[in-house]
Amino acid sequence: MKPLLRKVTIAALSGALLLGTAATTTTAAVAGEDKAIACRSAASGQGAFYPGPSASKFYDEVFGQGPAVPGLDKTTPQGLAAWPGWDGEGKDLLLVTSYGKPGQDALIIGIDPHTGKHVGTVAIAESHVGGIAISKGWAFVQGRNSGSQHTIRKYKLSELRDAMKKGGTPYLKQVGESRKVAAASFVAADGGTVYAGKFNDSGRGTMQSYQVGDDGSLTEQKTYEVPKKTQGLMVTGDKFVFTTSHGRSKRSNIYVVDKGATDIDRPSTKCYRAPSMAEGITEFGGAAYVLYESGSYQYSDARNVIKNLHKGAISSVTTP
Repeated sequence: MKPLLRKVTIAALSGALLLGTAATTTTAAVAGEDKAIACRSAASGQGAFYPGPSASKFYDEVFGQGPAVPGLDKTTPQGLAAWPGWDGEGKDLLLVTSYGKPGQDALIIGIDPHTGKHVGTVAIAESHVGGIAISKGWAFVQGRNSGSQHTIRKYKLSELRDAMKKGGTPYLKQVGESRKVAAASFVAADGGTVYAGKFNDSGRGTMQSYQVGDDGSLTEQKTYEVPKKTQGLMVTGDKFVFTTSHGRSKRSNIYVVDKGATDIDRPSTKCYRAPSMAEGITEFGGAAYVLYESGSYQYSDARNVIKNLHKGAISSVTTP
C-alpha cells in the first residue's frame, strides 16, 4: 500500500473504531497491539469465567469456558485444530499440540469437544509445535527450524488415528522429509488450503497459503499481511481471525479481518482484547475455540492463568 493511501486508511479506520468503542479502558499493558488499528479494550473487575483481571467486556460476553487442556503440569500448549469424524464413526476431536522440556518429545493431544474428555495423546519428534492443521487426510505440524527457514511436518491421519486409539503415549513418525517454508510459527487450514505464517514481535508479519496435494505436498500460492505478534489463525467462511500475544503480564488481542485480505488496513478490520498468552484458535461446529499457554506449569505468574479452552459462537466472536 502506498504511504499516503495507508495514512488515509488508518485515519478513517481509527476514527470509526473509536466512535464505536466504550471510552472506559484499563491501563493494563497489551501484547502485540497494532497501533494503526484500534482495539476494543473497555474492561473492569475480574474475568467473568477465568482467573485474573478481565481482558475486555466484549471478550467476557462472547466467550465461555470450554474443555480442560490435559498435561499442563509438564508441557506447554501451542497449536489447535479440529478433526471432525476422526474415528470413522462420526466422533469429533480437537487436537492440541504441546511441547515439553528440551530433549522431550512434543505431543498431539486429543480432546472430545462434546464431552471435554481426554481421548488420547500421541508423541512426535521434539519441536515448538506452534501450529497444527488438518487437510485432505493429513495433519501438518510445525517442525524444527532449518537454518533461517521454518519447516512443516506431515502425518497421515489414518496413522494418527491408530496411534490415538492405542492408549498410553505411542510415538508417531512423520511421513517423508519436513517441508521447508518461509515461516510456520502458526499453521491453520481451510479445506484444501494450508496457511502458515511467522510470529513477528517488532511489526506486522506475513503468512503464505499452500495448496495441499493428495500426497500431502504443499504448493505455495499467495502471501498475506498479518498483525504484529500473531500466534494463531482461524479461517471461517468469510473471515481470517488472528490471535496475537507476547508476555505473561499482558493482554492478548483478537483481530477479525476479511478472508482473503492481503492487507489488513481496511475499515472492516476489527480488534478486541483477550486474556494473556493466547495461542491457537480454531472453528468447530459453529464455535470458535481459543487455546492459552498461560495454563502451563511455566507460567504460574501469568496475568490470566487459563487451563481450559475458551469457546464462543462464531457469529459473535467475528462481529465485535
